[in-house]
Amino acid sequence: MDPGMVSRRPAAGPGTQGPDEGPVGQVRRFNRAVTQRIGALNDAFLARDRPLGQARLLWEIGPAGSDVRALRARLDLDSGYLSRLLRCLTDDGLITVTPSETDGRVRIAELTSAGQDERAELDRLSDDAAGAILGPLTGRQRDRLITAMAEVERLLTASAIELAGADPRSPAALACQRAYASELAVRFEAGYDPAQTMTVDDAELTPPAGLLLVASLHGEPVGCGAVILAGAGPAKIRRMWVSAAVRGLGLGRRILAGLEAHAAAAGASAARLETNRALTEAISLYRSAGYREVPAFSGEHYAHHWFEKTLPVS
Repeated sequence: MDPGMVSRRPAAGPGTQGPDEGPVGQVRRFNRAVTQRIGALNDAFLARDRPLGQARLLWEIGPAGSDVRALRARLDLDSGYLSRLLRCLTDDGLITVTPSETDGRVRIAELTSAGQDERAELDRLSDDAAGAILGPLTGRQRDRLITAMAEVERLLTASAIELAGADPRSPAALACQRAYASELAVRFEAGYDPAQTMTVDDAELTPPAGLLLVASLHGEPVGCGAVILAGAGPAKIRRMWVSAAVRGLGLGRRILAGLEAHAAAAGASAARLETNRALTEAISLYRSAGYREVPAFSGEHYAHHWFEKTLPVS
């Protein structure tokens, strides 16, 4: 919680920037306005005699139940705090937490009949609360608020995506590559056969030979990209993929910039990549990122376009 929500800070002196000025200050003001307006400061969220954390957990568990580890990742909760929330809901008779029938190491949280009733009531009250926010506004104001909320949600999602180097043999990396191959099989005119593409050895994607970046959102892989280094010569960008669920959030550009920065730091003079004509979004990204089309420099079976970009001296 932003301490500015519960305490008043002294005014900033001449020539200094106060806590409510600038981008960080705007974020803090937004946090205070939202938490107060939705009732997050109250011990009894939506007048149901339980705090917001418990109410949100009931909603996330849902009618089908949920893996406790997935809940923790999805909500970005500390394991100890999540355990306390689960224990409170169990004591109230709203959920059960039992080992999975297929894997005893996995715990599954499920709503009881009382929990399903409570979740339905919370949904009803949440609808009423949303209506109370929209009700006093004009039609134009409602449209502006809904549009702004959708944009804020997208940007907050973008800010929650984590990008890090990964072992190409890790479960997250392998999941990305499976998704990558599945999408290409659908989008390429003649399908996609991994046996016909230029292979990349795991060793080439492991430092210092190269780097594989994997993007994750709430513990789930949602994108990847790799760079293979060649000393002072052009580095090769490979395996660029972004999940359809997070496209439009600038993740592809972020991955590409990370790979370029790594290549430049390693002394690479340029970055090269090839792509298929069906991947129109990727082509637009590369061109807008400063890549220029060049003659073919590889025998990639599925390539129609070859691109190169001069990298700044690190």
